[in-house]
Amino acid sequence: MSSRNSDKPIRIGVLTDEPLRLEGLTGIFEERSAVGFAPLTPVFGNLDELLSDRKLTFLVVDLHAFPSGVGAVEDICRRRPEMRLIVIGPEANDKLIMDLVLAGARAYLDLKASPRIVRQAIEEVTSGSIWAPRRLLAKLIDQLLRASDASLSNGHPHLTERELQVLELILTARSNREIAQQLGIEESTVQAHVGRLMRKTGADNRINLLMRVSDTTLLQPKGFNDRRKGDRRRSMAIAPPPITNK
Repeated sequence: MSSRNSDKPIRIGVLTDEPLRLEGLTGIFEERSAVGFAPLTPVFGNLDELLSDRKLTFLVVDLHAFPSGVGAVEDICRRRPEMRLIVIGPEANDKLIMDLVLAGARAYLDLKASPRIVRQAIEEVTSGSIWAPRRLLAKLIDQLLRASDASLSNGHPHLTERELQVLELILTARSNREIAQQLGIEESTVQAHVGRLMRKTGADNRINLLMRVSDTTLLQPKGFNDRRKGDRRRSMAIAPPPITNK
């Protein structure tokens, strides 16, 4: 369920073993949601309790509670593949952030992120976006597009001309709003195209979509590879970049 244009509260699991962090996260949910976003309701508990709540699909994870780091995120994603994770962890660890996003985290925030930024990241994730440091997103695009894992889709689903246009812009770092502006269509229409792209490729989120179309022969007829060279420096603007990141 998307948080945009919805008045129904969205439940967010909160997982931390740090009392001060718990207090700070609790305060975040006391703020009123931004215009266009649904209210957020925190749900507290230990890992097993939160994962056993089948109606809970969003979870804030304090990495301090899990020495295994990436392994913990992978374990959560295996147990609850549909769970969308917002991870809070140490700063200035680019490899860790990349590994966490590839493991399935939808957002990464360092411990110095302000309450406003944490709240904004949660709202973006509940709306279907991804939030990560700007400096890493171009690297993430390249890494995903170079992926050649045998588990990736080997088929070539039929894509319409408009779907190819939307896919190219996703791969070159545009958000739904930017895609809508560039193509001269409504943002809701872009969301519909993205939904069809995911169904056709078997993806369940944008990161997975990028991985499944890493065989760029789907895009070569449109000259995508040449354009990507000029766009690679952009961030993957699936969500607005945290302003606290360098």
